[in-house]
Amino acid sequence: MARRNLNIILSGFGGQGLLFAGKIIAQAGLIEDRQVSWLPSYGPEMRGGTANCSVVLSDDPIGSPLVTAPDALIAMNQPSVTKFMPAVKPGGLVLADASLVPDIPEREDVEVFAIPSTALAEENGFKTLSNVILTGKLWAQTEFCARETLEAAVEKVVPAKKRERFLQPNLDALHLGMEQ
Repeated sequence: MARRNLNIILSGFGGQGLLFAGKIIAQAGLIEDRQVSWLPSYGPEMRGGTANCSVVLSDDPIGSPLVTAPDALIAMNQPSVTKFMPAVKPGGLVLADASLVPDIPEREDVEVFAIPSTALAEENGFKTLSNVILTGKLWAQTEFCARETLEAAVEKVVPAKKRERFLQPNLDALHLGMEQ
């Protein structure tokens, strides 16, 4: 089911790559010449503190970068589920890292996917790419852009000096998430 217009919150601990995952999604929107907003938010502690970002993809002008009622939530820790899941719109999606989120509340009006993304990343040799696995799952559920666009966005967001080492693992993690 393709959803072109999406308000997304990605949230977890600093260092989990949520802002990077948000950049991938935003870059995909830019490649497709859509209206895009990417708004990061950091806790004071940085690595290990809270980090989240809001991404808006739209075919229409965006009134505000703030996402208060997301269509989709990627949550990589328990505090993120607790804080943001109640705000997800009815009919929305919640993708939670089941490796790190032991208690996902039930909501009958949203689709919840508990993906053990941290464990999957470690098992497949890309320990730090749980975020990209969840991004792949978000794409599989929403098709917010063309698949080729998403792959091109990953290539664009991985820094040029790190592409040789990190591009293929990021693409592999993205594809693994699409298969979940």
